[in-house]
Amino acid sequence: MLATQTVLAMCYYLDMAHIHAKPGQHDFTASAFIVRLDTPKPSLMLHMHKKLHKYLQFGGHVELHETPWQAVTHEIAEESGYDITQLKLLQPQVRLKKLTDAVLHPQPIYLQTHQFADTDHYHTDVAFAFVTSEEPSGSIHAGESADIRLFTLDELKAMPVGQIAENVRDTGIFVLEECLEHWQVVQ
Repeated sequence: MLATQTVLAMCYYLDMAHIHAKPGQHDFTASAFIVRLDTPKPSLMLHMHKKLHKYLQFGGHVELHETPWQAVTHEIAEESGYDITQLKLLQPQVRLKKLTDAVLHPQPIYLQTHQFADTDHYHTDVAFAFVTSEEPSGSIHAGESADIRLFTLDELKAMPVGQIAENVRDTGIFVLEECLEHWQVVQ
């Protein structure tokens, strides 16, 4: 099974638009943790990654012509069908709100680096948290996974190892336990 996962990871690695493709290099990615509030309990939306076969947040590579915010906006539309106007951003109560002579982007929930599957390649990911109480207005783009599920906090905690990337589980728990209660919802 491990050999199959390694082959799948390498195929995925070769298919992706990695900007830094040499061993040991890092690509910058942006991702979104979206919580639906129109369910009996707040539920985190995750999709089954079509090649890694694990539930992950929505996201992808930051292209050379994009900021991380632009990247997460287009990845949300492509992978979930949501227009960014349908989502409300979660932000810490205490944060920098104005910056002279610079574009200030929303505060992420993390900036982390992880090894990509079993390759000698790394992703440095910046993630944002969102809430919504509506269905997506658009469609998932062709070629993207349509296997999207909602997970309550208890379901996320109980999900078997191997069905979800553990750093995704950790972040999802943080969003559902901490961010929903302590962070501010902004437009």
